[in-house]
Amino acid sequence: MRSASAEARRERGSVTAELAVALPAVAAVLAICLAAVLLAAQQVRLSDGAADAARALGRGESESAAAAIAARVSGAAVRVGSTNDGTFVCVTLSAPAAGLLAAIELRASSCALAGGR
Repeated sequence: MRSASAEARRERGSVTAELAVALPAVAAVLAICLAAVLLAAQQVRLSDGAADAARALGRGESESAAAAIAARVSGAAVRVGSTNDGTFVCVTLSAPAAGLLAAIELRASSCALAGGR
């Protein structure tokens, strides 16, 4: 029959070993959650930039001015595409995600009335 103190000594390091095994998994989950939040924030900035650029083109500003507005608002190196069908001016922005999720391409589109109305 073993004594209680012998059993306690034998299992003394087990909590430390379990923590050492679980800690990298917890850190990975936290990193993925942080990357997802940053991805969502970048998507919102792209949407705002597309809306501002579409309004600028709708007012009659040049494409380079609209691209500068989009880059300033979105805070990233964006690619700007626009279409004008006479009634609406539509802008599409695309940019790679930052950080751990850099392989993901983000896109945002917005349209505004042409002619500044």
